Amino acid sequence: MKTGLVLEGGAMRGMYTAGVLDVFMENNIEFDKIAGVSAGAIFGVNFLSGQNGRVIRYNMRFNKEKGYLGIIPLIREGNVVNTDYAYRKVPCELDVFDDGEYIKNAAETPFYAVVTNIKTGCAEYKRIHSVFRQMDTLRASGSMPFLAKPVEIDGKMYLDGAVADSIPFAFLRREGCKKLVVILTRDITFKKMPVSPLLTKIFYRKYKEFSKTLLNRHNSYNSQISEIKRLEDSGEAFVIRPSKPIEIGRIEKDPEKLKEVYMLGRKDAEGLITDLKDYLETEPAL
Repeated sequence: MKTGLVLEGGAMRGMYTAGVLDVFMENNIEFDKIAGVSAGAIFGVNFLSGQNGRVIRYNMRFNKEKGYLGIIPLIREGNVVNTDYAYRKVPCELDVFDDGEYIKNAAETPFYAVVTNIKTGCAEYKRIHSVFRQMDTLRASGSMPFLAKPVEIDGKMYLDGAVADSIPFAFLRREGCKKLVVILTRDITFKKMPVSPLLTKIFYRKYKEFSKTLLNRHNSYNSQISEIKRLEDSGEAFVIRPSKPIEIGRIEKDPEKLKEVYMLGRKDAEGLITDLKDYLETEPAL
């Protein structure tokens, strides 16, 4: 029976996901297919490269550096994250991503990054065969509305995959995964609120379908959460979510705050690891 791992985004709340995935690595937890969106994709690829601890390490090291993320790169290049630094210098030179190991493991365990086509407003699911060769796809998946410029891939323009599909569990179900493990970055009390119609009109007036999707995102997200809860209650999904609200900035720079969120992910995962193994090993009742 195929198992799927679903990774929600959430910018620096992704430190929670990083903590959970490191615990998975330490316990030899494996899946048949993986789908990540935004930070879930950008950080999640480290699961297949087998680099335990890398996500929290490089974020604690580099986030606080001037010009890495925040208002400076936003003014200079229109992206809240310095593109060259974050997507080239760090993974290729300063804290090297093991793309060879990723390629080997991704051949057996397909990894998909979700992006949103700004012309159609629809989600697309791009299989990542090589992180280095497809870095722009990962960058597109994490390019937040209002805070990043669209990314061109094969002649089409894309932004944050979470706009059209915040939690891509339905995609993995269509891919034949009968058992799902879903890592969320919001606690169980969270309800998403609408984005500003005025900002949406100012930024995306040329992209009517994208604007519609963005303005409806809160409804789509809240409906997804309700469906995930139903799947969890029926035993069709195993959900790991923060045991308390995560109060951290989307572009958090404080290393200690990043570590606190990471450790919460580790703690929650360690507390559920036995139940998770039982879930993955048990055949469903007919």
